[in-house]
Order: sequence, then structure tokens, then C-alpha cells
Amino acid sequence: MTQLASGHRRNSRRTASLIAGVAVLLLAGATASHAQLLGYAPVEQQAFPPDEATASAVQDEDSRLPDRLRRTIVNLDTREAPGTIIIDTSNTYLYYVLGGGRALRYGVGVGREGFTWAGVQTVTRKAEWPDWHPPAQMIARQPYLPRFMAGGPGNPLGARAMYLGSSEYRIHGTNDPTTIGKFVSSGCIRLTNEDVSDLFSRVQVGTKVVVLPKAASLQARTNAGRAPRVMSLPSGRQAMSLPVAAVN
Repeated sequence: MTQLASGHRRNSRRTASLIAGVAVLLLAGATASHAQLLGYAPVEQQAFPPDEATASAVQDEDSRLPDRLRRTIVNLDTREAPGTIIIDTSNTYLYYVLGGGRALRYGVGVGREGFTWAGVQTVTRKAEWPDWHPPAQMIARQPYLPRFMAGGPGNPLGARAMYLGSSEYRIHGTNDPTTIGKFVSSGCIRLTNEDVSDLFSRVQVGTKVVVLPKAASLQARTNAGRAPRVMSLPSGRQAMSLPVAAVN
């Protein structure tokens, strides 16, 4: 009888351990899925192919974007000088001013609720296939994130990054093109890898970046016509009290 009771207890402990293990796996899967939804979870990659090898893949990504988010030249009436970047947070667009009343428009992903910001910054650094160092504030909110990830196709920063001022905000690529056109990040501006590579080739260190408040929508037209002028913001002003270390 004692042996039967002892065996029953051992079976009960094994069952409890099995249930606990399954629960841990389910929780890990849920947090990873949430991270990927926000575009922060790294994508597993067996190798780090050169840009040429990934060209067809990123083109396929862009072809799946809605028409409104695809890179296109539009008419834009602005006082900003050619070469300036204007980010329309409300409509999830980034404009690269060409001059002559025209601009190149890209679809972007922007900060989610509570993480949008506005102001004027400058591109202070550029990097190809940048490494990712999630800041302490982001890790505190999402402890499942890696502390460091080397650059590559699986990196959440994507193929290129342009760093803004002395802040931790960046304009960068993404390993999840489904987040383009959405309010998903912690303040960074993201483009598809194809688009960010195109923008990267045009932008120089020192480029002015104007980020409009979410309430200040900018309109542009793909056919002839005038559009509202861009209202320049005081240099360095930020509309939100978000700590600059909340990056992606």
C-alpha cells in the first residue's frame, strides 16, 4: 500500500512538471508572437547573404504593399529645401524633398499610441546592416528581447539605419514589412528594406529631418495641383514627453 501511494505521488509530480513545462512554452510563444507583431523580434536566419542575394526578396516584399504605401513621386508645395526629409506621422508617409514642387514619398511605420513625437532633427550617422542594442527602457518593457543582435536580414533594424541627432531615434528598415503603414514602433520610423536602401543612397549626414505632430496631416498629390505648405517646427522641439531612449 505504501508503495502504491509513493508511486502515485511520483506520477503526480511528473504530471505537474509536464503541465508547468507546457505553460512555459506557451508563454514564450505568446511573447515572441507579440514581439514579432511589433517588429522587434529577430527573425531566424541561417546565413548573412550579400545585398545582391536579397534584392529579389525585398522587391517581393514591396510588391505586397498597398498602392498608397509604395514609393512614388508626388507634387508637394513646401518651403523646405531639396534633400530635406519630412515625416507625416498621421498618414504614415515619409517625403524626401526633390525640389521644383516635387517629393519622393515612401510608406512608413511610426510610433504606436503614446510613442509618437514631433520636432526637427538631423541625420548624424548612417549604417548599413546595423547592429541592434535595445536600450534599457525597452528591455524593461519587453524583457524577452535580446541584449544585442548583430546586423543581418533577421535584425529588426533591417538593411539600413539613419540616426537622428543625439537621440536614439532612427529611420531604419525592418524584417517585418507588414508593419509598414501602421502605428507599431516605440518612436523610430521604419521602411521596407528596399525603400530604406533607396532613401539611404540619397541622404547625407547633416540632412534635416522634420517630424510633424500626429495631428498635423500633410497632403500631397500625384497629379497637378497645389498642396498645403509644410509648417516648420522649432528646431529640437518634441511634442511628447517620451524618453528618447525608447527606440524602435
